[in-house]
Amino acid sequence: MSASAAPDSSRLARIRGLLEQRLQPQALELIDESHRHVGHAGAQGGAGHFHLRIVSAEFAALSPLQRHRLVYAALAELMPAEIHALSIEALAPGETVPSPRTSKNPPSQRIP
Repeated sequence: MSASAAPDSSRLARIRGLLEQRLQPQALELIDESHRHVGHAGAQGGAGHFHLRIVSAEFAALSPLQRHRLVYAALAELMPAEIHALSIEALAPGETVPSPRTSKNPPSQRIP
């Protein structure tokens, strides 16, 4: 991976921090997929592409759309300058199921 495609750890830390502060997740996996979008118009401005898997009690009894809205509200200050695209798996406790999407990513692309 080239230096330009390396994950931006400060951006990832900001994303994680906002989500942890506002949604108090029991589990959070954030994957920087920007390397897959090199050359894409949205990536040219420096904003990243991410996949988020989050488990939070805040999502209990909410529809998927309502859960996504909570995530987007938590990250509003980073959009669109820092986050161009965000794929979201938002689950309430007890809904955790194996994620075929995240298991396909090599460990080097996983962000703790």
